[in-house]
Amino acid sequence: MPIFVWEGRTAQGRVIKGDTLDAPNLEAALARLREQRIRPIANKVREKGAGLDKELTIPGFGPTVSTKELSVATRQLATMIDAGLPIVQCLEILGEQSENKLLRQTITAIRRDVEGGCTLADALRKHPKIFDDLYVNMVEAGEAGGILNTILNRIALFIEKANRLKKKVKGAMIYPVAIVLVAIIVVAVLMIFVIPVFAELYGSMGQALPAPTQICINISNFFVAYWWLMLAVGVGIVTAIKLYYKTPQGNFNIDGILLRMPVIGDLLRKVAVARFSQNMSLLLSSGVPILDGLAITGRTAGNKVVEKAIMDSRLSISKGNTVAEPLRESKIFPPLVCQMVAVGESTGGLDGMLRKVAELYEEEVDDAVNNLTAMMEPAIMVVLGVILGGLVVAMYLPIFQMGSLAGG
Repeated sequence: MPIFVWEGRTAQGRVIKGDTLDAPNLEAALARLREQRIRPIANKVREKGAGLDKELTIPGFGPTVSTKELSVATRQLATMIDAGLPIVQCLEILGEQSENKLLRQTITAIRRDVEGGCTLADALRKHPKIFDDLYVNMVEAGEAGGILNTILNRIALFIEKANRLKKKVKGAMIYPVAIVLVAIIVVAVLMIFVIPVFAELYGSMGQALPAPTQICINISNFFVAYWWLMLAVGVGIVTAIKLYYKTPQGNFNIDGILLRMPVIGDLLRKVAVARFSQNMSLLLSSGVPILDGLAITGRTAGNKVVEKAIMDSRLSISKGNTVAEPLRESKIFPPLVCQMVAVGESTGGLDGMLRKVAELYEEEVDDAVNNLTAMMEPAIMVVLGVILGGLVVAMYLPIFQMGSLAGG
């Protein structure tokens, strides 16, 4: 059913507008507005996407729904369902009060599907960019079990915890990356603009330069002459890595390399364990079958090596074996985690055991982030000090030598 954008006046003469009115045609849209005691303004009611309503969007820069907005909307929906409101009315209220245009349009489309006879999970499944497999399958389990409000509250809590985990990792990388970028810019400025001035000064003296100074000048000359080539090579390498990463084998290989890196690999492994434990605990406690839960968790792992280990566990349990054994053989999950999973399987409390693992590894991620920051800051400063200090000493070395000769 088409959606109409409209403007109208209330009985008090106040101008109001909206963009979520659905009706089979323009006449029906005008009639619905009049039923709501709104007097439509001429030429201000039109089908969405027609005429002036079309917007220019740039790929990659279109409207998005943040995790915070999704979490808030999920909690609000859970509260309204818990209060006994029908699902269609809940969605209508949620769509009207949402400030995010994309989320408002999506909820309106979901409401129309639910009115047409779809389940909420099936309606959500049509919008995978906003509602992932984990979200949809938990809603499906909540609908089947008659505990949709409880499940939605769990989803909101999970989204908030996952977002905090992501922010911790990103926050740990911002400072080192910023320092490295500044250092690259400073070195480039020295090589392209500062060192050539010294080279011209020393060239007019007509004397042989110390080896470190001559090496710096040669590097500077290369920078000045071939900066475009270095830029092209850098862009080419980054592009090649991105294209390789998009291939299945490249994705798997690069993810494996990242997990084997000395410090960052340990952090990524702990993040993967925390995410796996959170997802599986949430799915199992919500009534999702273990095979479906492992499939969903594998797809949302964020690392192909971890995904393979989880899918191997799924294959193992489908053959009547345990989940823990393939996790142990993957060498990704620590022995403690594998042992706790094995105990959870044998006692029938796998969801509770995974919840404890998730809590433990959330603390481990905090410690790993703090350790990474503490190790990288001094290491970066030492490297920068050596590079910048070396450049400065190399360029002033001839002056020092001339001073010692004059003093002698």
